[in-house]
Amino acid sequence: MKKEVMTVVKNVEIADKLYLLVLSGASYLAPGQFLQIKVPEYTLRRPFCAADYDEKNDFLSIIYKVVGGGTKAMTKFEVGQKIDVLNCLGNGFDLSKTKKPLLIGGGVGIVPLFYLAKELKKQGHEIISVLGYPCKDQCFFLEEFSKLGKVYISTDDGSLGVKGNVLDILKTEDIEYDEFFACGPPIMLKALSSWNSNGQVSLESKMGCGFGACMGCSIKTTKGYKRVCKEGPVFKIDEVIFE
Repeated sequence: MKKEVMTVVKNVEIADKLYLLVLSGASYLAPGQFLQIKVPEYTLRRPFCAADYDEKNDFLSIIYKVVGGGTKAMTKFEVGQKIDVLNCLGNGFDLSKTKKPLLIGGGVGIVPLFYLAKELKKQGHEIISVLGYPCKDQCFFLEEFSKLGKVYISTDDGSLGVKGNVLDILKTEDIEYDEFFACGPPIMLKALSSWNSNGQVSLESKMGCGFGACMGCSIKTTKGYKRVCKEGPVFKIDEVIFE
């Protein structure tokens, strides 16, 4: 964990209620790790996975969705503003064994997979992504993912790609892979756990402290209770007990 003061470089809406926030002055964090942002006038920090990291400029990017007062206040962050951040939190994805990775994302869970895809590309892997969105208006990073490799798209309403969800694509397309990396809503991850157990998942959770002290983000696993912020947010999918 590193406490850092970062500077806002960009804060723009990129899709319906979705914003791209770029911060400078960030230390390196691995794909899958997260940060917590202090929002003025709010007690609890807001946790976000990194969407991208530019080592050359020390730029860190996140994508956030406006769902409440805290994220609404973040839309007012101005270029040049200083932001109090806890960086390099949690454990990221383990890339040591994969040979043919498959990336599976749903909604804002797609965010950490873009940074992961870039890292896997650097390591020489072919990138295949299966991405599910609510609708066309909330699609983001499609062009960026397409530049890295093959992309399959689903939308709940059928406004773009396959009508349905990522499981509909996985069950109909013959995609070769040896390990998948996924992030998305709990219902999607639970369905994935029944479909295949050879993968890693990044879990989303409400957090208090963000570094393991408060136990507020504890989940059931096959090895007892674990904290999303400390032992996670990335877990082997067959370790998580989805209820």
